[in-house]
This record gives sequence, C-alpha cells and structure tokens, in this order.
Amino acid sequence: MLVYPNVKINLGLFITGKRPDGYHNIESVFYPISWTESLEVIQDTGKSAEDYAALSFAEKGNVRFFSYNNPIPGTAESNLCIKVFELVEAWFNLPKTEIHLLKSLPIGAGLGGGSADAAFTLRALKDYYNLTISDFEAKELLAKVGSDCPFFWNNKPAFVFGRGEQMRALELDLSHYHFVLVNPNIHVSTKEAYSGVSPKNPPIDLAMLEWLDVADWKDLVKNDFEDSLFPSYPEIAAIKSKLYELGATYASMTGSGSTVYGMFSSAIELPKEWEQYQVWKSF
Repeated sequence: MLVYPNVKINLGLFITGKRPDGYHNIESVFYPISWTESLEVIQDTGKSAEDYAALSFAEKGNVRFFSYNNPIPGTAESNLCIKVFELVEAWFNLPKTEIHLLKSLPIGAGLGGGSADAAFTLRALKDYYNLTISDFEAKELLAKVGSDCPFFWNNKPAFVFGRGEQMRALELDLSHYHFVLVNPNIHVSTKEAYSGVSPKNPPIDLAMLEWLDVADWKDLVKNDFEDSLFPSYPEIAAIKSKLYELGATYASMTGSGSTVYGMFSSAIELPKEWEQYQVWKSF
C-alpha cells in the first residue's frame, strides 16, 4: 500500500498561553501543500536493512521501519510511524509489517512532515489490512502521537487551537495562488523556538481568515516565532524579504521554522542563490 504524505504551512501562528502540562496554547490556520514524499506498508518480507539498502532502520515488536534518501533520527521508541503501528496493533491482530519511507521532505522544518508520515501510516494500515477505523477514532489515535497529526487525516484547511490538536474546518481555497517554499537547511529545535516567545492575546481572530483579503495579510497575519528567531537566523529573515521583493502577495515563516513560503499571483523565476536550498514550487 503506497501513500504520499504531504506537508502543511501555517497561515499565521499565535502563541496565546502556557499550559499546566508544559505545552503552549496556539492559534493558527493549517493549509495543506502538495509537496510530498512516499511511504509504503507491506507485510514483513524478512529482508534486512542491508538487503533494502536503507539509510536507517528501526524495529520494535511486529513492525520494522526502513528509510531511504535521508536517515530518520531517533530510536524506535520515538519513531512516529512505529507509534502509530503499536496503537493500531492494540486494537487489531496485525501480522508482522514493514514500513518503508522515501524521505524527501526536510526534517524539522516547520512543515509537519513527521506528523504527515504518522497520519499516512495510519491510512495505509487501515486500507492495506482493511481495518474498520472511523474518522473520529483515527483522529483520537493520532492526537496521542503528536499535536499536528490529526490535521493530516482530513488534510483540509483548518483553524487549529489548543496544542494544535483541536481544529475547525475552514472554506479557504488558495489554489489560484502559486506557492514557493524555501528551506535554507537550518534546523531550529522546537525547544529553542518556544524559549524565545512570550505568550499574548492574538491581534486578530484567525478563524475568520477566509473572510480576510489576502492583500491585507502582510500587516495582520503574523508568525510569533519570527520575532525571536529572525535575529538569531538572519538568513531566514532574508528569504522572507526576498520573497516580497519578488512580488509575493504574502510571505511568512511556517511553524517554528526554518521554512519560509511565498504566495504569488503568477509564476516567478527563482534566484540562483537559492540553488543551495531545498526549494519547492507549485508552478
């Protein structure tokens, strides 16, 4: 069973408070973007990581995880795809299974790639083994794995709040815009990103974003992480400025960084200096 996990971008991101459980409350709009990678679920073949020429390998119980193109950091215990398998296995009698991920998306880039991999692992397991899992159950399970994971089950624009696991669908269609996503190969840890922000009341209600003219977003729709991260990483700030120079209607850092995106009314020619970065465009 082959699936194609995609990324999301944040249209605004406000840090509104510190929670008793140590997390932060946020408000944001998640919007799916069709920059994808490939994930496959199959029954166990008995082949080794060397047989598959995998770059990284993890095994726990009845599941083995192989990654290609880019290694996945961490242990089997921290692997989100393995966590999903274990939660599903607690409900169903699953056979030994392999998960193969061709990792082409940047890691730790504010795009939700790991969360997407987890959600699409659940979708692949459900379809491959013909499991009866409702949408409600799927999102409840994914919320146990990570705050962003439930979004990728419906994979539609949504206003998100709480830790990011609570959401409300939005009728927001940006398909007439050309998107450019630029990742400067800078890893910003979540801990570092949150250490520099001070929670405050949001300046606007992002749940109303679908009613706001995109031309007005530049002055109203902010990512709170930019204020603390741009002084430390001027290269990220420079990308945002360049996107506006190139004619973007709106540009922003997504998530806790370091990817920056721009929305354009027509296709553009990308600067040559960005050849050193990971760049994706929708045109």
